[in-house]
Amino acid sequence: MNARKLAVVGLILAAVIALPFINRAVFGTAQKAVSVAGISERIISPSILASGFLAHEEEVMLSSEVIGKVDKLYVEEGDSVVAGQLVLQVEDINFIAGLEQAQAAVRLNRIDIERQEIRIANLENQFARSNALHDREVIGDDEFELMRNQLDLARVDLKSARERLTQSEAQLDQIQDQLNNTKIVSPIDGVVTSLDIKVGETAIASATNIPGSSLMTIANPASIYTEVLVDEADVATIAVGQRVEIVAIAYPDQPMIGEVRYIANTAKIAPGRQGLSFTVEIDIVDAGEVTLRPGMSCRAEIFTRQDQSVAAVPIQAILFEEDRAALKSDYFVFVNDNGVARKTRIEVGISDDEYQELLTGIEGDVEIVVGPDEELRHLLEGDAIDATRLEP
Repeated sequence: MNARKLAVVGLILAAVIALPFINRAVFGTAQKAVSVAGISERIISPSILASGFLAHEEEVMLSSEVIGKVDKLYVEEGDSVVAGQLVLQVEDINFIAGLEQAQAAVRLNRIDIERQEIRIANLENQFARSNALHDREVIGDDEFELMRNQLDLARVDLKSARERLTQSEAQLDQIQDQLNNTKIVSPIDGVVTSLDIKVGETAIASATNIPGSSLMTIANPASIYTEVLVDEADVATIAVGQRVEIVAIAYPDQPMIGEVRYIANTAKIAPGRQGLSFTVEIDIVDAGEVTLRPGMSCRAEIFTRQDQSVAAVPIQAILFEEDRAALKSDYFVFVNDNGVARKTRIEVGISDDEYQELLTGIEGDVEIVVGPDEELRHLLEGDAIDATRLEP
């Protein structure tokens, strides 16, 4: 009984599968309404898309070289500054006191040198007299050697005093430098983009991200550029100088014009991405009416080749067929052969969002089926079609 049921089910399935082919063979098929278009010359600009953000090329984060409380702030966030302008003052009372002590130490060492020089001059005179007396044998050898030793020791003391002076002058320079570092100045012309400390808080001499280590950030607004991440599969097509269209997320209808100026030599794994990416920096040539702000997300369309006129067909007309057994794949289109669809293999080239270059496979003035998609996906070789020509 089970075998009979299985046989019946098998016959039904075979009939359902064979029915369309029987109908086509016996009764023919109804014409399918399709749209057709000719092969046309089109200007195609092949491009790749990449995402990134706007950033300042000329940007500095100011930090303190000394530890101390912030005494005065001379700027606020958003203020414009020039190079060399005083922007922040760290409390300098202790440094001034240390400077005065260092200056006093320098003066004392100089006085000591003067004393040693006078002492040596006196000893040299005494040694000259002792030498004369020794030659006349008025004094003995012991007394003469004692005078020589006193002169030699005085000269050594003078050298020691001069070294102490050098040491105290170095300490003075160090304290003077620390005092100078209590005055924080802007190294560039720009705008204060962030202010991370307040009056009364302690500035810390540290490169780590702890409170007080960062004072403020100053950036040159004229140095904004775009930094995007390009997949490693596409980076080979990018070159310095290529034209770029940039769209900031905040201004979706106001594209900006840019130019590739740098391509990273080393790939990296970006956060949120699995594959390797290369950093590409893009100069903004014409921002239009867009107000540029660093950190804005943006999308960049990099045109990888110059605009060129080629024979092209709409992308939706091109179908793809893969033969895994033969390890090959082909592109093809359907050509209108007097109301009959003819499957034609083609080779394709560059493309943009709408058209793809047609390299080989079709010659002459032909009509290619371009849609609608629901008909094109199920179109077969030899199907009857009712073609409507689309205007270019």
